[in-house]
Amino acid sequence: MASSSRERSLSRQPLLRRRASMGSPEVNEIEDNAIEMNGNGIHVDGTKSDRIKKNLNKYEQLFGIDEESSTQPTTSRKELWSYYLYYNGNNGVGPQSYSQALFQNALSKAGWDPAITPAQIGNCTTGGCVIPWGTTTRSVSSVVLLANGICFTIMSVIFVAFGSVADYGHFGRWILLFLTVVCWVFQYGMMAITKPEQWPTAMALYIVSYVSYGASLVFYYALFPRLARYMPHVQKARDEELKEEKINQDEYDRIESMERNHISNISTAHASIGYVLVLVLSLSVLIPMQGNSFANNLALCLTNSYWVVLGLPWFIFQQSRPGPPIPKGSSVWTIGWKQVYLALVEIRHLPQTFTYLLAFFMLADGLNTTTTLVSIIQNEVISFSFLQLTYLGLAQAIASTISTFSFWYIQQYFGIRTKPMFIITNIFSVLIPLYGMIGLWTDKIGYHHVYDFYVYNIVFGLFQAPYFSYSQTMMSEVTPRGYEGMFFGLFGITNKASSILGPNVIQAIVNHTNNNWMGFPFLFALCAFASIIIWFVDVEKGREDCRIYVAERKAVHTSTQRQTTNDTNEQQK
Repeated sequence: MASSSRERSLSRQPLLRRRASMGSPEVNEIEDNAIEMNGNGIHVDGTKSDRIKKNLNKYEQLFGIDEESSTQPTTSRKELWSYYLYYNGNNGVGPQSYSQALFQNALSKAGWDPAITPAQIGNCTTGGCVIPWGTTTRSVSSVVLLANGICFTIMSVIFVAFGSVADYGHFGRWILLFLTVVCWVFQYGMMAITKPEQWPTAMALYIVSYVSYGASLVFYYALFPRLARYMPHVQKARDEELKEEKINQDEYDRIESMERNHISNISTAHASIGYVLVLVLSLSVLIPMQGNSFANNLALCLTNSYWVVLGLPWFIFQQSRPGPPIPKGSSVWTIGWKQVYLALVEIRHLPQTFTYLLAFFMLADGLNTTTTLVSIIQNEVISFSFLQLTYLGLAQAIASTISTFSFWYIQQYFGIRTKPMFIITNIFSVLIPLYGMIGLWTDKIGYHHVYDFYVYNIVFGLFQAPYFSYSQTMMSEVTPRGYEGMFFGLFGITNKASSILGPNVIQAIVNHTNNNWMGFPFLFALCAFASIIIWFVDVEKGREDCRIYVAERKAVHTSTQRQTTNDTNEQQK
């Protein structure tokens, strides 16, 4: 799975194959095939040993065993900065904001307000708006939500089926390049959307560009734990200070965790900086060409070109860290499904990890759908003005940039752990749909006026930019070292697959009631419930569970290797 799964090469081998000369505990076999590891208090009974051995064999067949971390190149300055610049360019303004606005604008101009008779195409304002849909009609908002549901469904299938292929050979580099180029091409294609009757074409272009954009981020996010692990000071702490016992495992874990937070936060900040710069760049077209609708298309062209310029360096400076060949018995078409199945089998042994994934599934679904619903209402309230949309985007981007650096500084200065920082962002994940729900009973607040959206974009920028980075970092805190591929892959699938549910539920509610605000109660309940569950995730207990999980498998693996060696020696005699 495309994830920090590539990181398995740098951690699993020392855990599973570390020799006694490096100070590893001695493994003894006791009666009934049970195994104990002296010094760690690990005891694995015979039945459990057999089960672990079976799943270890499956794991090594599906994920392979890579070379030691010492053979991997240190993260270079050019590589790190090109990583940041890629996200600076791939900031989402085009695929998420401008493309959706063009698509929704074409839909609205092709639709009519069902409350007004006789029906007249193009008379939609902020009330209901429907378009022909087969033999019936469907609300414009539900079509946009349906398109997003289709996007996340396709992304989930792609990620499950082909995400794992990125862990082998050089596939990861080429998959990210392919997805990036596809998004570039279809974003340029959106420039051709100038007439209402083109809305089916706009829908197709939007879906392909959004799918490729979302999938590219999954493969991009997967790289940061590995970059952090190979940063010079982290590599020195692992290869020298930890081995020489100048620091203990907990101290090393903290060093690596802080570096993961650092790279994750800085890359997120670059996305925010890119968001600001590309919106300012768009103003160079939107202000002089006010009143000319084609200015919107040109603004999209500028944002896409900005990404092209800043995205190319990553593919030039990324260092080669090839994975193993695809295991025997698996193929490009089956490896992903097998890995997901094994991950689902193994996750039950890590209750804190499972609880976090379950909660994140609901939280990601609720927040992603809330964002889509608010953007639909926002586009209607501002009458699809790209100039107004750009100003709102600037408010969010500036707030995001400030918050990302501020959160990182506060966390570093006070030494705050990941979970409390994540919980703070979750509070506002709940308040955003709550504010929309209030709009059911009053038109004074609750996303009915332009100023509501300035408040929304500022709050979203301040607290949701850090949300994305802390959600990933928290997952890394409850992932067994050496098994990042399996569990980060499941995390990526959880993030994407979760967003299949929300848009489809909300589009049905909105289409039935013809009221966009009716979707907020469901989203508020979903986000609130998920946040409560995350509150009860015990990260320290999760880390301990992960250590036991790894130690048990190490004991079984070492015992199996020793038995194999003994059998070989007996045969040679």
